[in-house]
Amino acid sequence: MSSLTERTESAQPYALALFRIVTGLLFACHGAAALFGVLGGMGGGTVAAGTWPGWYAAVIQLVGGILVLSGLLTRPAALIASGSMAYAYFNVHQPNALWPIQNGGEASAMFCWAFLLLVFTGPGALALDRLLVARRREPVLVGA
Repeated sequence: MSSLTERTESAQPYALALFRIVTGLLFACHGAAALFGVLGGMGGGTVAAGTWPGWYAAVIQLVGGILVLSGLLTRPAALIASGSMAYAYFNVHQPNALWPIQNGGEASAMFCWAFLLLVFTGPGALALDRLLVARRREPVLVGA
């Protein structure tokens, strides 16, 4: 029987994929709530189109969340999402109090670090990125 370490290491790409999918879905839900007033977010209201920084943050959340969820352009999408959450934390939450538990910035801090992790780990299994890489590596037969 294999050790716990061997079993967990073989499941690592799938655990990472599950982490990516759930994180992307939750992030996209924040964007959808802000842009369309759905899912009970923002009390059913929406952020006004083109307003800084709320509307742009919501677009990053929706589009970035969908990209990360699907595993398409995972690393660049995660980098932009992480940066937007760092901005949200330091410019919206942190001026109100030092600790995230005090300033309401737990979600921003967690999303920031979760997306930064995905920048370095990549998408894991079950990602559209992997299909595109595999397709680019296929040999091209000329004249066949």
